[in-house]
Amino acid sequence: MSDQAKSQSSSQAEKTAPQKPMKKSAARLGAVQALYQMDLAATPLNDVLAEFESHWLGQEVEGIEFPEADRRLFRSVVEGVLNAQRQIDPLVDGTLSKGWPLKRVEAVLRAVLRAGAFELMAKDPPARVVITEYVNVAGAFLDRDETGMVNAVLDALAHELRPDEFRGA
Repeated sequence: MSDQAKSQSSSQAEKTAPQKPMKKSAARLGAVQALYQMDLAATPLNDVLAEFESHWLGQEVEGIEFPEADRRLFRSVVEGVLNAQRQIDPLVDGTLSKGWPLKRVEAVLRAVLRAGAFELMAKDPPARVVITEYVNVAGAFLDRDETGMVNAVLDALAHELRPDEFRGA
């Protein structure tokens, strides 16, 4: 196969297959939406996972095409937040202003903060990636002030949970 043919072949593959970072971003966005739904509607875990995996992730809904998501990451974040919520909420509370606990924060913002905190606790991916990803997710739903709050809270948590990543930076 000629170099030009190889280039065209790999170029076509890139166009047809969702890129890995996009799939991870879509998984995080879906996880925040699922956590929000579970929080507001008290939807059971298995029901919300099934609904999102069959009707939202990688599907077209009301003329909007939702990107394909890394389903393993989606499940990991949703299940992880639920399983670690008793550790996550006090951590997030500790970074919020006094008199403004997590339970008083708007539901979408609460879902973003919990998901971001969970991934920071998991030690992978790098803290800066987690912060950037969840600031971007917040930007899809929230105004600039709340997005800045997500950045500040997750940055403070990252420095607390992963101090080695910030030494000498």
